[in-house]
Amino acid sequence: MQLSPLDWWVIIAFFLLVVVIGTWSYFKNTDAADYFVAGGKLPWWLSGISHHVSGYSGAVFVAYAGLAYTHGVSVYVWWALTIGIGMLITIGVFPVRWVRLRVKYKIQSPLEYLRVRYNLPAQQIMAWSGVLLKLFDVGAKWAAIAILLNVFTGADIMTGILLAGGVSMLYVTVGGLWGVILTDFAQFIVQVVAGLAMFRAAVMKLGGFNSIGGLWDRLPEANGQFFNEPYTVGFALAFLFINTLSYNGGTWSLATRYIASPDEKQAKRSGLLSAGLYLIWPLILFFPMWAAPLILPGLDDPTTSYGRLTLELLPEGLIGLVLASMFANTMTMTSSDANTIAAVIARDIWPALRNKPGTTDPRKALRTARVSTFIFTGGTIVVATQFEHFGGVLGLIVLWFGALVGPVAVPMLFGMLPPFRHSGSLAANGSILAGFAAFIVTKAIVVSPALAVSLPVIVSATVFILLGLVNRRQPVRKEVDELLQSLKKETP
Repeated sequence: MQLSPLDWWVIIAFFLLVVVIGTWSYFKNTDAADYFVAGGKLPWWLSGISHHVSGYSGAVFVAYAGLAYTHGVSVYVWWALTIGIGMLITIGVFPVRWVRLRVKYKIQSPLEYLRVRYNLPAQQIMAWSGVLLKLFDVGAKWAAIAILLNVFTGADIMTGILLAGGVSMLYVTVGGLWGVILTDFAQFIVQVVAGLAMFRAAVMKLGGFNSIGGLWDRLPEANGQFFNEPYTVGFALAFLFINTLSYNGGTWSLATRYIASPDEKQAKRSGLLSAGLYLIWPLILFFPMWAAPLILPGLDDPTTSYGRLTLELLPEGLIGLVLASMFANTMTMTSSDANTIAAVIARDIWPALRNKPGTTDPRKALRTARVSTFIFTGGTIVVATQFEHFGGVLGLIVLWFGALVGPVAVPMLFGMLPPFRHSGSLAANGSILAGFAAFIVTKAIVVSPALAVSLPVIVSATVFILLGLVNRRQPVRKEVDELLQSLKKETP
């Protein structure tokens, strides 16, 4: 299918807007703190919206759309609902601690405090594993969005990779976190407009707004159930634990949203806004996907349902807007990752390699930040352009990253909490290795989806806690005790 000229103009206008925002953001950066954490001046509503949209990608409109078609409402329960609940129950724990770390320890990277909390080797293990795995994870997302563009337009895969990756490289490298955040806001507006257009079109196709209440009576009974095999209660509980860790900072780019907040109150508001959006917005976004079996019955490949619905229901111009929305969601995730990974490279890895602390010269620090961003983003584009040569290896590494989110997040987040003060560097490294080993086991033997998802993070958390208990009679280093005590106290 070829897009109409109007659809193309909509997409071009979106990309131009992104470039303009990135260019304008250039002037808001005077040092690395502005570049990586917006100088600690990020308003709660911008932070909350960015935190929310950073959790989406093209997978929502492909893989999740397929699950909505075949398994109904359960995809909302184990994905969006668990994110919202996980954030709400910890709103006074992790968001405020990230702010305290920036105020009291001047961190710009989520991993920066780990050198004090554990030691340099533990920090470097987490930093290197995260950066290398993210290189392939982000590269895979560029390839995925290029494939999506190819389905809609027939455009060459390489063209799609260079277009999405090149535009993101420009505004992220130039604008830093401000460029990412402001672009996220623009992308959120595009997503809302496109999502509402699809919602209304689907409702009209079904017979009007009176048809909403009776939708589930017209679908297979299992589609209306909260838990639909294999997405059981256990699967949802596993995702509740994983998402609680991930969305409180286990996913490094999401931690940055809290770190950049001016104070604890605004960090909490940011988390509440993001959690509220996860509880409400997906109900509107997923409605056309849930209704797809009635509008497009008998699809051989349910993952194409959202794209087919777009072509079936929307007029020229709005099709381009929906495609721009899909681009926007993936670019939000990748650009957020690029900015945060650059912070880890510039603040954690590069000083350790040089065996020197980071530069205090604002201009040099900002230059290092931009160079780190450019190199990392360029590396992800190179990986994406070679995705066919990786074959199954690329997919395997992406799965590795997904499995390691939990194990890496355990020592990073649990390390902030006083009850785990005796879990030191051995516990941190041991929990990561044990979680990774558990993931290998789940791939070697046949296990339930719930166990496959939960076993790595459960093993990681268990090892971290048990090694802390074994070490409980040993004195805690003074600097660790001071750090944990300072994180218990509110900032002025």
